[in-house]
Amino acid sequence: MSLASALVAVTVTLTSEVAPAPPTSEVAPAPPAQVSVPTFGLDAPLREALLQLAGYSLGVLAVTGLTALLYRWYTRERIQLGLSLLLGVGTVGTYLNTVGLLNTVIVDQGGDIFEPGAVLFNVVALGVAVLIAPVGRRGGDRLATDLFAVSGAKQLDAEVSRIVRTVGRVTPVELPEEIEDMEGYDPVAPEVKESMAGKTLLFPRRLSVADLRQRLVTRLADDYGVGHVDLDVDADGTVSYLAVGSRAAGLGPTLPAGAVAVAVRADPPTAASAGDVVQVWTTTPEPKRLATGELRATADDTATLVVDEADAGKLTSDDQYRLVTLPAEPQADREFAGLLRAADETMGVVTVAEGSGLVGRHLGDLAVSVAAVRPDGGTVEAIPGRSRAVAAGDTLYVIARPDLLRKLEGQASEVTIVGSAD
Repeated sequence: MSLASALVAVTVTLTSEVAPAPPTSEVAPAPPAQVSVPTFGLDAPLREALLQLAGYSLGVLAVTGLTALLYRWYTRERIQLGLSLLLGVGTVGTYLNTVGLLNTVIVDQGGDIFEPGAVLFNVVALGVAVLIAPVGRRGGDRLATDLFAVSGAKQLDAEVSRIVRTVGRVTPVELPEEIEDMEGYDPVAPEVKESMAGKTLLFPRRLSVADLRQRLVTRLADDYGVGHVDLDVDADGTVSYLAVGSRAAGLGPTLPAGAVAVAVRADPPTAASAGDVVQVWTTTPEPKRLATGELRATADDTATLVVDEADAGKLTSDDQYRLVTLPAEPQADREFAGLLRAADETMGVVTVAEGSGLVGRHLGDLAVSVAAVRPDGGTVEAIPGRSRAVAAGDTLYVIARPDLLRKLEGQASEVTIVGSAD
């Protein structure tokens, strides 16, 4: 056997003895993990509608809350409810008329926007906006109140949370639920007192009682338009008493006894102004002087005059008169009335009772200014000395703040009982 034949025989033998390897089996990849979302027994369209309504609610909540916060920051007042409702409905309406409409027309291939189901969904979405808008308004306003209170805002007038009251740099002052009317002043409208009752006002910390009282009086006068405020503030900042009155308006409170105000047709001199003393003359060929009075106001050819009650009947609203301005004269009573009308103080009359704690005290020791004193059965003493002692039966004409005057009246009528030792 040749060498080539032997190699061929060996190759055939090896080939026949080696069995073919079985095919390898590949491991199939595992399916991706899936998260199951609870359906609560709802079909897909209803679940999608509920999710959209939840998204609208969050959007309305964010818009109205942010708007309320910015409005409180800029105006220091709470945003009106109507404006919050308008913003909430406008937010949902804008989305429905832009994104929602385009989704219906383009994605749904020309879906009917007037389909009853679509109309019902839009109505429900607007209703949800109406319900959520007040919640966002209240939440944004409360957040702004707390933030500004913590930051030390001085002009904030709103309720704050308990945490802010504890850690903030403010002193909350709560007004009493019952607000009285000040005696001797016109009453304040009931609506104004209702808006003030129970209100919590914020002031900076570390204010003295006197400073806190003054700021509180100024705040009430500016924010609620009351003319006079009488209140008592305790050492801990609690308002134990509050009474308000409206500032006297018109000519009536400034008219002296026996005088009236009348309006006549006249052309006062160019330089005439309120407070000038004028004479009223007729415009007949033979002028006649009818009265002398004080010019209070002018409007075109109408002038308001203060004249004696006896001269008022001589003037009519149909006739034309001529006014002659007289030289200026000192009018201390009118100047005093004008200053007292614009000041925080008022004038009162206090009679000292027998056995009162004021008996024997000097006028200079009182916390009020005594303009005059009338002894029992005597004449009036104008501008008495500070060393004059108060006697039983004296009538004091004082100028003071309403709260000091109220306390003085209480002291004058309160009888002091002094016990004697056996």
